[in-house]
Amino acid sequence: MMQIRPVSDLRNKFPEIERVVKDGDPVYLTKNGYGAMVVMSLEKYAELTDSLELKLDEADRAASVSDERHTHEEVFSRLKEGLNE
Repeated sequence: MMQIRPVSDLRNKFPEIERVVKDGDPVYLTKNGYGAMVVMSLEKYAELTDSLELKLDEADRAASVSDERHTHEEVFSRLKEGLNE
């Protein structure tokens, strides 16, 4: 279940928030009624970012053996085309 809490709970109810994120669920924190941040476990964060790090390493290796380069406009237009298909 989605947990939305005021940012003050991070200070006042840390053990509760810690239990929620250890179970794998993120906690969305608000400040003055607006979204401020998301708290998640280190394991969940690593799960989200590890594949991204691998892809960036792969791109760095490919760039080191090729002189082919693309502008950001080319890259993003190809991404948008792929998403729209």
